[in-house]
Amino acid sequence: MATFEQFNLPKSLQKAIDELGFTTPTPIQQKSFSVIMSGRDMMGIAQTGTGKTFAYLLPLLKLYKFSTTDTPKIVILVPTRELVVQVVSEVEKLTQYMSVRTLGIYGGVNINTQKKSVYEGIDILVGTPGRVMDLALDNVIRFDDTQKLVIDEFDEMLNLGFKMQLTSILAMMKSKRQNILFSATMTDEVDAVLEDYFDYPEEVTLAASGTPLENIQQLAYDVPNFNTKINLLKYLLESDESMQRVLVFVNNKKIADMLHERIETSFEGQFGVIHSNKSQNYRLTTMANFQDNLLRGIITTDIMARGLDISDITHVINFEMPEFPELYMHRIGRTGRADASGIALSFVTPREQEFKIESELLMNLEIPVLDFPENVAISTLLIGPEKDKQPIKFLMKKVKLEGDGAFHEKSKKNKKVNLGGPSKTKKKTHGSVNRNMLKTQAKKRKDKK
Repeated sequence: MATFEQFNLPKSLQKAIDELGFTTPTPIQQKSFSVIMSGRDMMGIAQTGTGKTFAYLLPLLKLYKFSTTDTPKIVILVPTRELVVQVVSEVEKLTQYMSVRTLGIYGGVNINTQKKSVYEGIDILVGTPGRVMDLALDNVIRFDDTQKLVIDEFDEMLNLGFKMQLTSILAMMKSKRQNILFSATMTDEVDAVLEDYFDYPEEVTLAASGTPLENIQQLAYDVPNFNTKINLLKYLLESDESMQRVLVFVNNKKIADMLHERIETSFEGQFGVIHSNKSQNYRLTTMANFQDNLLRGIITTDIMARGLDISDITHVINFEMPEFPELYMHRIGRTGRADASGIALSFVTPREQEFKIESELLMNLEIPVLDFPENVAISTLLIGPEKDKQPIKFLMKKVKLEGDGAFHEKSKKNKKVNLGGPSKTKKKTHGSVNRNMLKTQAKKRKDKK
């Protein structure tokens, strides 16, 4: 069995690893180590929860050489503020016996305070693309001595619209550097950036992006509507004592706040809520309270679906099915980490069956459907979108119908899934016949006149 000692790490780094209680590297850590040590550019594709942070930190810290300059030698870019805090924490744990200055920067806090910290000197910079670019454009951060660049959760950065900031940062850096990129999925956009800025990267693949984690039990409930979902969630929380550390995912901030308000009446003080409208201090405090078992669960959007390492989550609940199957994979990956087992439950309305099917197709796995509990009341009260027969994704993405090419492609893809029910083709034909009849009648009236 492989051990960290086989990496021949410096004594200061090995001592930190020993004190953390780690003995066996994960597969992605084993596969990445020699590639990064060789100095080649690397493209790593690995699922969430596989130990990617240590996969790049360990070889980079082994390669690190002390320098008297104050500009960053290693730059690590991640998509969210929470991930910055997490990665900084991991770096500090590993470098406690090394002379390394680490700084994390992100938006939402006073930029002048961060400028002052930058001027004090940095060896390892961890940041979000937006704030790093802002400080670089102000000539506060310089990349003169940057030898290593890590971009983590790259596909998520592109999803969040950071492509311009990323390419700007890449253009500011010297071409002579080592690039290390990690992504859960390989898309055309990822490929395009690799071709433009990376030098023949070696690909390290752990598993296909759609491969389900074996230690996560995936189950689903067919639920008629939103308010019945609330009744089901309350019932499960009351009746299942194993649901002690729970993440509940919804698709937008408004639903997150609404659900938290409804859950709070029955489980006062047991759940936090996290989304992008919450302040940074509130989000970090809520996560810390959850990690310290002061909260039973967190209701959140997909802001917490990527990268964050929160230990011992027993259940992930998809209160709403995500529109994109890759997001389903990232959500359920919050549980079943580090060889622990976990349960992922999905509440699926008739309008969300299509999203469930797409997730199953990606994983090549059918999610078993449980019998609906007899003790859960079926609500007849519908919320706004449920009153309209229009497919939910068109209701939630109306703005994008004006000309978002990517969304049109997604729509066409979804139409191929046979869900049964009325034929869309027949509806279109019927509408066309009616229009032709109206035109004929109008022409006849015109001829009579």
